Amino acid sequence: MVAVLTDSTASIPANLIRELDIEIVPYYIHRGLETLRDMVDVRPAEFAAWLKTTTRLPTTANPSPGDYLVALKNLAQRGGGMEIVALTMTSKGSGAYQSCLAAVNMLTEQMPGLRCEVVDTLQVGMAHGWAAVEAARLAVAGADFDRVVQRAQEVARQGMMIQTADTLRYLYLGGRIGKAQHLVASALKIKPIIGMQEGVIVALGTARGQLRAYRRMVDLILRRIEAVGRRRIKAAFTHVAAPERAEKLRAMVAERVECEEVLVSELSSALAVHSGPGTVGVSFFPV
Repeated sequence: MVAVLTDSTASIPANLIRELDIEIVPYYIHRGLETLRDMVDVRPAEFAAWLKTTTRLPTTANPSPGDYLVALKNLAQRGGGMEIVALTMTSKGSGAYQSCLAAVNMLTEQMPGLRCEVVDTLQVGMAHGWAAVEAARLAVAGADFDRVVQRAQEVARQGMMIQTADTLRYLYLGGRIGKAQHLVASALKIKPIIGMQEGVIVALGTARGQLRAYRRMVDLILRRIEAVGRRRIKAAFTHVAAPERAEKLRAMVAERVECEEVLVSELSSALAVHSGPGTVGVSFFPV
C-alpha cells in the first residue's frame, strides 16, 4: 500500500490520522527556552489558553531534513512503505518542502528501491490537510502510486482556505502591523478576512463584526464554486479555542452551500501563533 506523510500544520482531525494511518511530522514552537513539538508536546486548547496571557509571541520552525528522514524511514521499514507520497504546506511560506526533498534524496541513496513524491500543496491548514486526507483515502482503498499522487495534486490545486481572526492583537505582537492599526481596528471591531493565492497569504477583505465577516466568507465560497461550475464542497472548519464560532460558521455555510462532507478541527498550534484565539476558518474544495 502507498503510504502518506504530511506535517502537523495540516490540522487533520486525530481520528482521521489514525483511521488513514497518515504519518505526521511535527513543526516546532520556540517559547522562551522551551522547544515544543506541535501536536506532540503541546495541544491546541492549552496553547491557546497560554496565548491569551502572553505579551511576547513564540516563534515557529519547520521540521528539519533529519526529522523528515526519521519519519520516511519509519514508513519505508514497515510493511508496504516503499512507495510514499509526502505533502507539505506551501513552500512560499515555509522551508518544509525543501527539508522534505533533502530527506528524500538522502534516503533514496540508502534505499534505491524507495519511490517517493513530495507534493508542495501551496496551501496551509486543512486546505493542505484535505489533500493529504483524500490521497490517503485512495491509498487505503488500494489505488496505485501515480493515482494517489494525482489526487493529492488535484485537491491541493482546487482547495481554498478562508479565515478570519477575532483580533489583530497577534498580528501586532508578531510585528506584522503597527500599534495604531491594531488600536483603530480593535475599536471599530474590524475583522480581517484572509486566504491564500498561489501559495501566498493574501487579504480577501475586512468586515465590521463577526457575523458580517462570516457572511462575507460564505459569499467567497459561493463565488469560488460558481466560477468552476460546481455546486457541492467538502469543507473543514478550523478554529483556535472557538468551537462555538466554528459551529456558527458551519451552520451559515450549510444554509447556502451543499456540503458533501464536513469536518471540524482545531488549528495547529504552530499556525495559531500567527492568528490567536478566536480565529475561525473554512478550508474546502469543490466536488
